[in-house]
Amino acid sequence: MDLIEYLPRLGQGLVVSLQLTGLSVVFGYLIGLLFALGVSAINPWLRWPTLVVVEIGRGIPALVVLYIVYFGLPALGVLFENFWAAVIGLTFTAAAYSSEMIRAGIQSVPAGQVEASSALGLSRTTSFVRIILPQGLRSSIPALMGLAIMSFQGTSLAYSISVNELMSQAYQVSTITFQYLAVYTVTGLIYAAIAVPATWLSVWVEHRLAKGYV
Repeated sequence: MDLIEYLPRLGQGLVVSLQLTGLSVVFGYLIGLLFALGVSAINPWLRWPTLVVVEIGRGIPALVVLYIVYFGLPALGVLFENFWAAVIGLTFTAAAYSSEMIRAGIQSVPAGQVEASSALGLSRTTSFVRIILPQGLRSSIPALMGLAIMSFQGTSLAYSISVNELMSQAYQVSTITFQYLAVYTVTGLIYAAIAVPATWLSVWVEHRLAKGYV
């Protein structure tokens, strides 16, 4: 069978993979920001529970998280359609990793910035929101872009819970055509066609940030 006629199915799978990436990155980074603020909090009742959640998220493989959400939570009466189970699982993993990147960015802001804002009469909260946080997020951009690329590649794990993303479609096409080498090679090239330019963009942004152009 001609592999070309099945390429639209791989394209459909790519669209699903990009949807998973977009949702998990957007929600993951927003939650990651909250986690970063929680871990950086002075109040130990907020800091320590948040730190535990972050370390658990970083310590558990994303595949296990997907299994917990899709196969485990139904035992508690909590059910999700497989696509949304994948979004939730990948979001949790992205949030855990991005929180440390954001926190590192915030901590990289020179202490002199805080002292200068205090000298200008700004409150601690205003200083953090208007001066420290924007600079910290700016410093975190290259790392967050790298994590987004890894999140895109990680969407292939959603195949394990029957989400029709790129890897799942590749498997289905290969079982129909029996052209396993060709199908998986094309699939790998599709992943690379997205990930490699994104990696170059990440490096370019990092260089621009280092020169103060962004």
